Amino acid sequence: MQRTSHCVKKASTNLEEKPQMDDVKARAYEQLRVLRRGAVEIISEEELLGKLERSLRTGVPLRVKLGADPSAPDLHLGHTVVLRKLRQFQDLGHQVIFLIGDFTGMIGDPTGRSETRKPLSVEEIQANAETYKRQIFQILDQSRTEIRFNSEWLSRMDFAHVIRLAAQYTVARILERDDFQKRYREGRPIGVHEFLYPLAQGHDSVVLRADVELGGTDQKFNLLVGRELQRDHGQEPQVAIITPLLEGTDGVQKMSKSLGNYIGIDEPAKEVYGKTMSIPDALIVKYAELVAGMSPEAIAAMEEGLKLGTLHPRAAKAEVARKLVALYHGERAGEEATREFDRIFREKGLPDNIDMFMVDEIAAVDIVWLIKESGGAKSLSDARRLIRQGGVSLDGEVVRDEYTKISMDQEHVLRVGKRFFRRVKKNAHPLNNT
Repeated sequence: MQRTSHCVKKASTNLEEKPQMDDVKARAYEQLRVLRRGAVEIISEEELLGKLERSLRTGVPLRVKLGADPSAPDLHLGHTVVLRKLRQFQDLGHQVIFLIGDFTGMIGDPTGRSETRKPLSVEEIQANAETYKRQIFQILDQSRTEIRFNSEWLSRMDFAHVIRLAAQYTVARILERDDFQKRYREGRPIGVHEFLYPLAQGHDSVVLRADVELGGTDQKFNLLVGRELQRDHGQEPQVAIITPLLEGTDGVQKMSKSLGNYIGIDEPAKEVYGKTMSIPDALIVKYAELVAGMSPEAIAAMEEGLKLGTLHPRAAKAEVARKLVALYHGERAGEEATREFDRIFREKGLPDNIDMFMVDEIAAVDIVWLIKESGGAKSLSDARRLIRQGGVSLDGEVVRDEYTKISMDQEHVLRVGKRFFRRVKKNAHPLNNT
């Protein structure tokens, strides 16, 4: 049985491998074993096993769908969790469909939103879609990837078609979604068009005749809608494979460009490495498992070393950072990024000239005050935001608590973002402070 790390719940299963089975069934079980890895839930494993076995017996690959609205110009590591699962299907010989939601992007996915999302313009969507088409092939095999746009069929639907689609689901069922429930209870507006989003996503599965659809835990409701709509259309319902969400560099919220806690796969190697080194220690194994492409054996060894104290968290984090850079920039770039980071942080290599900021003779100062007053932020709220995003370090260590007090019994080096450095020192003569 596959090892399941602490960071990913094991997909539920009642399946027991039989001591004797024919070759096809054994191969289907082996594929299922691979696909379980990193999945939070599979709805259902029995259905997936049956589809895998049928595919092997008939030679017809499964049609595996992943949809993404081009809501931002770049993909980040959070997107790669499910993309890597899609690549597993490719490696097992199945047909993958990367669906760009250029039409649904104009609605705006309400999933996880506390307010109505502002729809994107056609121009923004088209530009972002082109970026997605290029970036996904850093993970997927282009020769085995079918790219589709849901405007192909959704834009051609007239009002009568929309009414028929809407009639397939009730308001009560739609309101079962946690985010809709919360907004309704709090009296926050819910646009009628938002009710149509999961129906449109489900209709995509009907049109594409998807055997499997992938999505994060926040997409579970939408994936289940797809199953029901397929059943209503006389199709065999798709299997839903739910993947975990990846916390960003703040260690709290889902990785998102809008929150500033993201690591972009197209970012320079040094940025990818440095941001990865800033993640909380608790996320090291999760990043290794979900986005760094490390083997189960290597992950198990890392987890054991961290548990026993034989592996320092910094060393484990450095290995994950190097692997990530190597994935998207090559092995050489990974080694160079490692050396550069060591020079700047571990060897205390710093810019030649760092301005001094003098603090009046007091025992300790608030980190938020220090960032603002030294010129690292325009306001106290801006300073707090930078801390939450993991953009502040003191003496080479990331500051995560905005209420941190800094003892002034020694000189410190403050860093904000990539380029702002200040030496911080207690002023023994306050009148001379500038």
